[in-house]
Amino acid sequence: KRIRLSGRPNNVDVSKDGAHVYVAIAEAPGAVDVIDTASLSNVKSIPVKGAIHNVYVTPDGKYAVAGSIPTSTINVIDTASNTVAWTLTLSAGIRPMAFTRNADGSTKEIIVQLSDFHGFAMVDFAARKEVKRVTLPDPAGMEKETQGIQGAPAHGLAITPDGKTLWVTSKYYGYVAAYSLPDCRLLKVVPVGSHPEWLTIPPGGTSLYVALAGNDATVAVDLRTMKV
Repeated sequence: KRIRLSGRPNNVDVSKDGAHVYVAIAEAPGAVDVIDTASLSNVKSIPVKGAIHNVYVTPDGKYAVAGSIPTSTINVIDTASNTVAWTLTLSAGIRPMAFTRNADGSTKEIIVQLSDFHGFAMVDFAARKEVKRVTLPDPAGMEKETQGIQGAPAHGLAITPDGKTLWVTSKYYGYVAAYSLPDCRLLKVVPVGSHPEWLTIPPGGTSLYVALAGNDATVAVDLRTMKV
């Protein structure tokens, strides 16, 4: 079936119970559309602040978090009511996000990449404020790629299933970097190729998969050895 949306979409995520698909509407003024998977229908279009680049359901399933590049705003949606619970505006456009967890499984932090920033920021979920920024390293002897960056020198995040390691892409230098959590200590820089854009770790997976836009390829990095 084809389901009509409120505007041009960019990205989707699925509720933990599989009952709803949340659709990022990238066309202004922006929204998050809610698709009911039983009736295969668009049951709600949630107004948000700005056109949405990506939407993510938090690990506990209680929220859908939608980021806007034009308004630099994070929109946090309560999935029980499908209404906006709170918003936070940062200093630059909101790109990919990932989430750390508290011991009870609730969301601890939003890790977010920003437009024109070679690194990532950390937002305290309970306090609803930015608490840290980490700049990615500029490795000696590596040539900086400035063509085709599209305002996103770092675009791709993934957290290992045990929650102990954060992986981050650098489009400037064609690497992925591993950071320990929660202290954000740099563990390893792994060269992978041109323009790494997205990162995926399958549930229970032992590899990090890196989508290389510049090479039309996917690279697998062993999570234990931290090697391609």
